[in-house]
Amino acid sequence: MIKFSKGVLFALALMLTLGGCGRKSDTADTQSGKSVIQNAGSDTMVNLAQAWAEAYAKIEPTVSVEVSGGGSGTGIAALINGTVDLVNSSRKIDPEEAERARAMGHEPIEFVVGYDALAVYVHKDNPLNEITIEQLADIYGEGGAITKWSQLGIQHPNCSSDEIVRVSRQSNSGTYHYFREALLGTERDFKLGSRDLHGSKDVVELVAKTPCAIGYSGMGYATPEVKMLKVARKAGEPYYAPSIETTLSGTYPIARPLYMYSSGAPNEQTRKYLQWIYSDAGQKIVEESGYVPLPPEKRRLQESSAGE
Repeated sequence: MIKFSKGVLFALALMLTLGGCGRKSDTADTQSGKSVIQNAGSDTMVNLAQAWAEAYAKIEPTVSVEVSGGGSGTGIAALINGTVDLVNSSRKIDPEEAERARAMGHEPIEFVVGYDALAVYVHKDNPLNEITIEQLADIYGEGGAITKWSQLGIQHPNCSSDEIVRVSRQSNSGTYHYFREALLGTERDFKLGSRDLHGSKDVVELVAKTPCAIGYSGMGYATPEVKMLKVARKAGEPYYAPSIETTLSGTYPIARPLYMYSSGAPNEQTRKYLQWIYSDAGQKIVEESGYVPLPPEKRRLQESSAGE
């Protein structure tokens, strides 16, 4: 049985009161006659979201799911403003963001739709094969002492400068926020001077053509031109490669849920779309896109008020 908080009930009542101020999918596209679901947010999830939308169009041709990226923060801002039906987010919504949404009359409802193992990438010719969270914190974090590959115990034949080139994401990215917190907690920040990119694919492409580089992105973006490092929580503990098995077992230390958020209880068309995402067909697309599908026992639509 679905349970809603008082905030959800307030939001539903407010939407009924406001009447004509509904989201864009409350009306059909006047040109095509289709119902439209506006879906925006995470660049990490944009390829997956597009694959879902294309597959769903074949099942429900009267519904158009319009997907756009821009980052998790951008999608959550759209939810706060009430201009989107579903947000894709590679991080959990912050309590402050949820309160801002409620203040605007939009209760964030959370759905976990899959998982992602966040891989650490280096150039394919880099001799390094494994790394610890502590070492990554010393590479990326403020005050961290590791700036050269030789400090990790290797001689990099294709990096004459020995300098570690840090590749990161822009600050409105959910991947940026998750990786920073996984490495540094909530008290420290990243060093200045990294190469900050807008998309997950962009990170992998830059690492592939920059022998001295290290970067982070979803494991689904791997190519033959890069290497995914095995990661341990700390020195002396086992190293694990990112995979479906190590993500579901909790042994890979940089894995996270993938979220979708609706503004209040989903309308009929959005609910049907979410139910399909939770189906075996929807979760098969998660795996085919390089992410980790939900285990069978969690493949059912469950709504919960977010950010409390």
